[in-house]
Amino acid sequence: MPTVPYYREHLARIHHEGFAFHADAVAPGILELLRPVLDRDGLVMEIGCGSGLLTKYLVDAGHRVLATDASPAMVELARAHVPAASVEVLRVPDDPLPPAEAIVSVGHPLSYLDDEEQLNQALLAIADALGPEGVLAFDICDLDWGVARSEQPPAVWFGEDWVLTTRFSVPEPTRFRREMTMFVREGDLWRRDDETHDNVLVDTSQIPTFLDRIGIAAEIRPAFGDELLPVGLVAVVGRRRRGTKP
Repeated sequence: MPTVPYYREHLARIHHEGFAFHADAVAPGILELLRPVLDRDGLVMEIGCGSGLLTKYLVDAGHRVLATDASPAMVELARAHVPAASVEVLRVPDDPLPPAEAIVSVGHPLSYLDDEEQLNQALLAIADALGPEGVLAFDICDLDWGVARSEQPPAVWFGEDWVLTTRFSVPEPTRFRREMTMFVREGDLWRRDDETHDNVLVDTSQIPTFLDRIGIAAEIRPAFGDELLPVGLVAVVGRRRRGTKP
């Protein structure tokens, strides 16, 4: 992970106010996948919860939730947005993960790791934390994510008191870069802030084989439910095989 966490104060708020559509879209499918966990009152751990947009759906459905994110600014927002959830700063793969009956991660947080080696380390930690017959559901960027956006023009989003511009590039086949400039109004003035985010891109077809070796039966899906995911973003859905560790 970067030395300075992604999603500092201004971008965290912009993401919360302007980019809820992904959590809204995947929530029905995620909740259906987690129905067995809800029936047995199992703990759902969310990795990369952001400002708590999906977290609120989980809590409102009756789940016990431990929401985590690497960004302190996002954690602060999530605590305010979903006060009924436990929310902690946690960075995979370095920080230990507590046991959970389900682990979810949407908005491709695992793609924010530095490289495929870190991703594999994170998946090992996730598998080790997942309880017997536990449910795993996350989305992640495929190599096609970069291919589809290699010549994408800059984009602009805006809210009542903020403007966000993003330039995209694919500096190498396994890396996608967003260079973001934001302007946030503070009183009569506008303050500028900049963040650059790199996403690691992987051949996601290899993930089920990797997870199978560590006791998780998983498959790649085009979506968690009936939603339409962007090109290059795939859903990985799995379950710990009965009788395997832990």
